[in-house]
Amino acid sequence: MKPTEYPSIPGAGLGPDPAEIDFLSGSSYHAFMITRLLGINAECLDTHKFGRIIRVLNQDGVIVYPTDTFYGLGGSCFSAPAIERIYELKRRDPAKPLLVVVSDTDMAIRLASDIPPLFTELASKFWPGPLTLILRAAADVPRELLGDGDSIAVRLPGVFWLRALIRQADFPIVATSANISGEKEVSTAEEALALFNGTVDLVVDGGRTEGFKPSTVVDLTGAKPRLVREGALPKDKLGKYFQD
Repeated sequence: MKPTEYPSIPGAGLGPDPAEIDFLSGSSYHAFMITRLLGINAECLDTHKFGRIIRVLNQDGVIVYPTDTFYGLGGSCFSAPAIERIYELKRRDPAKPLLVVVSDTDMAIRLASDIPPLFTELASKFWPGPLTLILRAAADVPRELLGDGDSIAVRLPGVFWLRALIRQADFPIVATSANISGEKEVSTAEEALALFNGTVDLVVDGGRTEGFKPSTVVDLTGAKPRLVREGALPKDKLGKYFQD
């Protein structure tokens, strides 16, 4: 099925709501819907298009969007229905948490119950960029995000348009790779559509992403920092933080 694209015309809004055209009997997915496609220029901030994306997020929608690594699956981090759908679409183990992207360091701090001193140092040095930091989650963070733990993974993305979108939305956005768990990440909207056309509400096409590796993940919830995953930020740039 070809995705439906609505032109960016002032006052045009989002067009009709996604149409449910067939129910997938026996599937864990809720419905088969029309996926809308929205092209953006990552070098030019278009607040009208931001408004269209945010409207979808505010209606518990799930989007695919480009980051500084790969394309991601996203939704409002405060929407339990969106979080549930993301787990289903990825076929992700619900015991595994989902990370979120934020607009600035202050938004990250509001998600945490406490801030270790090393957070400020790492964030100051490596954010914005492909470093995900794991913190103890604040009490008001939805439990659905946390898997079977009590910590939240947070990243400040390196692309300006995405930070601006999150700032305008005024809430963090779930950011997990737009793929089936265990399979290859995708770098274009076309690849994402091949996987999720008809099951997500909106695909934001910002062209090919530059990512060749996912973000590096560091856990700050223990007495010492722990490297969970080495990714786009090489371990040797973090070496001094893991010395005894």
